[in-house]
Amino acid sequence: MRDTEILGLARVALEAETSRTVELDQRAFFIEIFPARPRLIVVGAVQVAMTLVRLARELGYETVVVDGRAAFATPERFPHADRLIVGWPDEVAAQIGISPADAVVVMTHDPKFDEPAIVEALRAGCRYVGAMGSRRRHAERRRKLRADGWTEEDVVRLRGPVGLDLGGRSPAETALAIMAEVICVRRGGSGQPLRELPLRDLSLRELPPNDAPPDP
Repeated sequence: MRDTEILGLARVALEAETSRTVELDQRAFFIEIFPARPRLIVVGAVQVAMTLVRLARELGYETVVVDGRAAFATPERFPHADRLIVGWPDEVAAQIGISPADAVVVMTHDPKFDEPAIVEALRAGCRYVGAMGSRRRHAERRRKLRADGWTEEDVVRLRGPVGLDLGGRSPAETALAIMAEVICVRRGGSGQPLRELPLRDLSLRELPPNDAPPDP
């Protein structure tokens, strides 16, 4: 029974990507987590995706770009992508090996491409599933998912319009807003300004040795 409980606590720590000490039966257990490199799968080799992939790469993400148009999914347009795959989402899903730890952003604005990608991401249980488009388009996507038999719990996991409200207008600003939401979901953030959070919610994280400030 204890082993089962410890495994359950370890899964929680793994999902949070955070090492922690837990107490069980008046004993302390340290669970150390070595998280895999996070992965961002971008469906649609559009202009916003070019900046999004670069930002994700700089933030330590493995990046995969999928598009059915070979003229768009090119190394020249996406020099920062770890993988470029030409094909339909439902055809390449097994090749990619989508997992619950992945973040998937759908950007093609084409239902023939968007809808299979969204379905594959939801089916895999990805922690972040977002799609570009208007509120009206997003409402239509949700209605179709419900009509196709998806539960409400699954439907609300689809985020759209994608990204946080940063007030941006340019493709680069849009990419930043999307990446901000991806990180917010991964880290369990609130998306609020730090100045508006109670002091108890603010914590100083230990900096890596190379980033630590010098001693006075």
